[in-house]
Amino acid sequence: MIAAVVLGVPAVLAVVGFTGAAAVLTRCSLNSLRPVGIGENSFVYAADGSLLGAIPADHNRQPVSLKQISTWMPEATVAIEDKRFYEHGGVDYQSIFRALAHDLSAGRVVEGGSTITQQLVRNLYISREVTLKRKIKEACLAIKLAQHWSKDRILAAYMNQVYYGNHAYGIEAAAQTYFSRHARSLGLDQSALLAGLPQAPSVYDPIYRPADALQRRDEVLKAMLDSHYITVGKYEEAVSNRNLDLKPGRLYTRIREPYFFGYVRDQLIEAYGANTVASGGLRVFTTIVPAFQNAARDAIKETLNLKGDPAAALVSINPANGAIRAMAAVTPGRTGNQFNLVAQARRQAGSTFKAFVLTEAVAQGIDPASTYYISAPFHYQPPNGPVWDVSTYSHSYSGAISLVQATLQSDNTVYAQLTLDVGPSNVANMAHKLGVQTPLDPVPSIGLGSNSISPMDMASAYATLAAGGIYSKPMAIRKVFLAGGGEDPDAGWGVPERHRVISDGVAYTVTKILEQNMLGGTGTGAYFGRQAAGKTGTTDNHADAWFCGYTPNLEATVWVGYPQGEIPMENVHGIAVAGGTFPATIWRLFMQRALRYSPAQQWRLPTHRPVWKPFTRGQYSLDFVSSTGATTTSPTTTTSTIPTTPAPTLGSTEPIQPERPPVAPPPPPPPLPPPTTAPPPPPTTAPSPPPTTAPPPPPTTAPPPPPPASP
Repeated sequence: MIAAVVLGVPAVLAVVGFTGAAAVLTRCSLNSLRPVGIGENSFVYAADGSLLGAIPADHNRQPVSLKQISTWMPEATVAIEDKRFYEHGGVDYQSIFRALAHDLSAGRVVEGGSTITQQLVRNLYISREVTLKRKIKEACLAIKLAQHWSKDRILAAYMNQVYYGNHAYGIEAAAQTYFSRHARSLGLDQSALLAGLPQAPSVYDPIYRPADALQRRDEVLKAMLDSHYITVGKYEEAVSNRNLDLKPGRLYTRIREPYFFGYVRDQLIEAYGANTVASGGLRVFTTIVPAFQNAARDAIKETLNLKGDPAAALVSINPANGAIRAMAAVTPGRTGNQFNLVAQARRQAGSTFKAFVLTEAVAQGIDPASTYYISAPFHYQPPNGPVWDVSTYSHSYSGAISLVQATLQSDNTVYAQLTLDVGPSNVANMAHKLGVQTPLDPVPSIGLGSNSISPMDMASAYATLAAGGIYSKPMAIRKVFLAGGGEDPDAGWGVPERHRVISDGVAYTVTKILEQNMLGGTGTGAYFGRQAAGKTGTTDNHADAWFCGYTPNLEATVWVGYPQGEIPMENVHGIAVAGGTFPATIWRLFMQRALRYSPAQQWRLPTHRPVWKPFTRGQYSLDFVSSTGATTTSPTTTTSTIPTTPAPTLGSTEPIQPERPPVAPPPPPPPLPPPTTAPPPPPTTAPSPPPTTAPPPPPTTAPPPPPPASP
């Protein structure tokens, strides 16, 4: 019976009789074959075509054509597995009878008689159970497959399917796993080593059993010599090398941009499911720009360069379409952190949230230049809630100041009053309109940044201001190629989702105030010589520090803090960390490098100017001195201590940076066009992500996109 199992069709017919075997043969049809799914790896690429990494999978596999495989590899495979491959018709009867003789001599199965074609049928279509019926079906299918497929196609399919050990299925995965190179670059020694693995991958494992692997390699080289694939000289040269020259690859384990990579993977899983993402052979092209990534990391590392320093995260968005251009985070002294500080971490936003209060005020028709509040300690007692006492960073106050001045000073007391007057719920709604996705609690302190949100949310909202009031959903994926090689036409990747949320006049007014903030307010540390707008943010205990800013063509948000908790940053490099210190510095360094090859741009003038309305401060405002000098007392439920004369120094939530020396600040904006009653139309077409540079060819460790079709 042992011999019958080995022999194939003729022996089986003799053992079980013609009638029983014929019943199996009548059901032998190529049309009934259903491939066993091994799958292939999915890969993620940057905007320039460089590889970011492979989606982790249990089985690593990348199908390649025969032309993409070194000529040594097919010869080594045929020599050791099936020396008469090009002569038989799928089943080698000479091999069967030779195996029978060896098995009878040994009294056990010592040699198989399966051809490459039979092994392919077994790997692809049927179970590996050793039974008579399976052997009959295997031989029958091998014969039929040999009649319908060319030898090259069979050989390529075999080398793309066979298991080479260490999670590597197929020759390309094996070449990358053991030698960090493509299959087309394999040398003679390397091809011989890999060709010997399928018979017993664990026995001949070159990583863990190098001596056994070396002996098996020499057997393959001898078989190649006997089959006249190599000369005696080539054989002697190859076997004289007693070093396997392994270079274990990291293609399937190395991820260049882990935070952005995880963000993309989550979106892919949502669209395709986890199994398809891990083994569906996707080729995913993203919006990330490697040069921007390097600029972000370098800016963080140069600024926070000591082991005990806090972490920093930076995300950058193209306001024109929402494309994410950079997403980086650095935790000094730690590596391998898979928690995404950009997209997953949520911390109090501090004074960066004041931009949303200001936007809501302008949208309601409140003129920031002519509307004055009292800068003074603010005490608020809601009917059913705790007492809220608000002060400035330095506990010094400015008396009557405009909203513009209060923004430049980041005055908490003024913004506490303004938040209550415009309505905390309205502030929350405005933040959501601009791009904040996190649920917000519309408490009185919302305008001072008491809610915790992610850097991604802040970047998205500020990018809306940069785009003149048009929100663009953050976009990470430009296109996806499916395993067959074609682009997925139905998922909508790369199509910006844009719509207008505020008028361009409102956005322009806020932008011009935030521009002044970078020239003479709390944000001067971020100024880099170009037209830009931005806002600092610092929490009361210095546990979180922010800078959110933008130019007409690029937004960036920086957060600094300790990931493990709200730990006060009272002494970092000898100073207390505020938004105008390290975050502003990181932002400036990043923008200088990211935009160094991009021409400076100007703010686009709005077509719809804001309509200012008479504004009567609400019941929460302090006593008020108008711009004409008249004193007015508003009905109020607050109690306060109002200085009789303005304090000699400016007060704010954060330290005011010294005003910049004359650096030719931009001229005042030209007058706005006459108001119009027509609402601003949404954009009719949304620009696709602009290319950064012409995509260079992928690196030697990356599979060439788009993927080749499976054989």
